[in-house]
Amino acid sequence: MRNVRVALWGFGAMGKGMAKLLLSRIGVEIVGVCDRYPTIVGKSIYELLEVDRAGRPDLLIVDDIDKALQNTPVDCCIVATDSFVKDVFPKIKQVVKQGVNVLTIAEEMSYPAAQEPELAAEMDRLAKAHKVSILGTGINPGLMMDLLAVCLSGAMTQVSHVRCERVNSLSPFGETVMHEQGIGISVEQFDQGVKDGSLAGHVGFHESAAMIAGALGMSYDSLKQQMLPIITDVDRKSPHGFAAKGHIAGVNMTAQAMDGDREIISLIHPQQIEPEQVGVDTGDYITLTGTPPIHMAVKPEVNGGLGTIAMACNCLPFVVAARPGLLTMLDLPVPRCVMGDYREIAFPEGRNE
Repeated sequence: MRNVRVALWGFGAMGKGMAKLLLSRIGVEIVGVCDRYPTIVGKSIYELLEVDRAGRPDLLIVDDIDKALQNTPVDCCIVATDSFVKDVFPKIKQVVKQGVNVLTIAEEMSYPAAQEPELAAEMDRLAKAHKVSILGTGINPGLMMDLLAVCLSGAMTQVSHVRCERVNSLSPFGETVMHEQGIGISVEQFDQGVKDGSLAGHVGFHESAAMIAGALGMSYDSLKQQMLPIITDVDRKSPHGFAAKGHIAGVNMTAQAMDGDREIISLIHPQQIEPEQVGVDTGDYITLTGTPPIHMAVKPEVNGGLGTIAMACNCLPFVVAARPGLLTMLDLPVPRCVMGDYREIAFPEGRNE
């Protein structure tokens, strides 16, 4: 039985992390890598990752995804380039039209129908027409502030309110996330970015709320969202970001899903670079109000960078095996650490045509 063949689109912090993990897995091989950053195009992924080729043929980064997909049939392309549905949609469409499954860590793709129902419907149509699957996943959204709450609710007979809180470090993430969070900008620039909508902050509250509500059969008519700056009183430096004293080190994001004047879902997400440097303890917390009430606490947080890398790589064989169409994490089996042979999941009953 042949290996599961994977292409990567995006070779930043997350793309490199996924490549390194996949190279250590059984029954999977990377057959193409695309990135448009000029300084790495044409370079060997093994050189950039500083790992031994271990007898594998060299693999050079190309700047055209069609070139990354052309040498051999590809089972799945992991897209790690964007956060928003409207930005990643053209890339997904380009890959799907070549009959290749897509897994993306774009945050809004975790539940794209929440804000982009027309594009979600088009992706579902395209995926079914080309007999492939599309999935968006990650640590958050994708697990910690939505799917995990849904799983815990399985031990309840009634749920009246869901509260998810994630206090986390942004330090493992790359330049795209640093830009979205406004890391290093002034307070004045932050206020202007919030005012004109150019500063994204955390991306995914709409998607997390919609996933929770859809899974539990709850309904809400509005989602309120707030965005406040986390101003550092010391210089902070992470691998991909820097915030000088008095500047923005992160964002405190909150949101409430409202059914009339009643709050049914509360999402709380302060995130910043190097939180330990100023005595902030990270953690993940879920409180489900109902019968029986449930409270979960994980301290420190589940690492955001490694968690995103793991979610993508662990879901990959399930995406290859899944039914055609646009999927969410609610449609896949319970996520788990896949340390065995990817082929056994991706190609049930030996199917690998």
